[in-house]
Amino acid sequence: MKKLFSLSLIMCLMITALAACGGQDNATKGKNGADTAGSDKKTETTDTGSAKDDGPSGKLVFLTNRTDMIGKEYDDYKKRFEEKYPNVDLQFEAITDYDKNAKIRISSGQYPDVLFVPTIPNADLPKYFEPLDDIQFSGDLYFKDAKVLDGKMYGVSSGASTVGIVYNKKAFEKAGITEMPKTYDEFLALCEKLKNAGIVPLASNFKDKWPLDTWVYDVPSIISGKTDHEMKRAETDTPYTMDNEYGKSWSILRELQQKGYLEKDVNSTNWEQSKKDIAQGKMAMYLLGNWVINQVIDNGAASEDIGFFPFPADNSGQYKAPLNPDFFYAVNKNGNVKAAKAFIQWMVEDSGYEDFAGFIPVLKNKEPKLPQLAEFNNYKPQFLEAVFGDDTATAIQNKAQIDQQAMVQEFVLSKDPQKVLDKYDAAWAKAKKSLGK
Repeated sequence: MKKLFSLSLIMCLMITALAACGGQDNATKGKNGADTAGSDKKTETTDTGSAKDDGPSGKLVFLTNRTDMIGKEYDDYKKRFEEKYPNVDLQFEAITDYDKNAKIRISSGQYPDVLFVPTIPNADLPKYFEPLDDIQFSGDLYFKDAKVLDGKMYGVSSGASTVGIVYNKKAFEKAGITEMPKTYDEFLALCEKLKNAGIVPLASNFKDKWPLDTWVYDVPSIISGKTDHEMKRAETDTPYTMDNEYGKSWSILRELQQKGYLEKDVNSTNWEQSKKDIAQGKMAMYLLGNWVINQVIDNGAASEDIGFFPFPADNSGQYKAPLNPDFFYAVNKNGNVKAAKAFIQWMVEDSGYEDFAGFIPVLKNKEPKLPQLAEFNNYKPQFLEAVFGDDTATAIQNKAQIDQQAMVQEFVLSKDPQKVLDKYDAAWAKAKKSLGK
């Protein structure tokens, strides 16, 4: 009986061991088998079946405004990024009217792993985004204090840019222009020569609205010599007046439109077509950031035919130019955080996006490669670096539901622009009071 009992016990132990081995094999297949929800691209295993943490993994989606890069440069980025991080499946989603739609996405709670920060107060950043201070960049960053709350950084700029006149040199030659304007009056005279030569002097992209940011942020900075005017709005009930930087900036655009120096019909402009028209010399100039230069070249212009000089917004003879951040990368706090941080670091350090976009690199130890920036710097402008701080004005603007680009459109086309300013000042004052500011 003892022998029989011992034999039975041994057989039971063997069956139990075999069952355990079979269970372990099934568990491994559950993680890595092709028939499961997971992919064998995401997790590597050792010979014993245990998972190996080999860096970022999983699906990663980047929400971008660059619709023109879908199926082109982003395909190359995907290939190169996944070569470095083979366990990540990188995908791109591009949307138009970015700021508006990104706000809708984050407020719904349904937004991708990486996106650009829309215009929300810094106080709201922790509601949606993960701090990025643990990303180990190879050097110091521009604008690292821009998207900060309680000492934590929530956004990293995708690049830096300045703003000035991007122009087609052949169009200037056709109009007999040999010298760049140093004053606003000289700029108007230049526009008249271009118009007389049958060339549209300045592409405003008025209908597309977002290019009017230049007239909201940059031209006011050039006029005032300061970059804090957006924040200063919180100190008054009347931030928009004819004699301050906003009224003066928008009055310039209004004058250009009335003199026929913009597109023939500003209500039917087309952004993508304008790049082709600048490249071909049908239109002569943009007043935009250096980021647009490569886009014009990509649309058929020779690089040596495209120039860049500071915009003379007044008659002082002193060139001034803002130094601005572009969109800020941010990470969805509930998304694929580890892969998202790796992607942001890769975009800043390895992608080459700043060269493609024509940016000044956000890493201070990297030199810009755009030759037009060298031309721009030869004019020795006074650079006005963007400053960041109290975002009370942003909260008031959002409460008042003021779309400043739409305000510019209304101002330029109105028979009585003062009434436009009065209307928005009233909305501002009401919102400011309701917030107790």
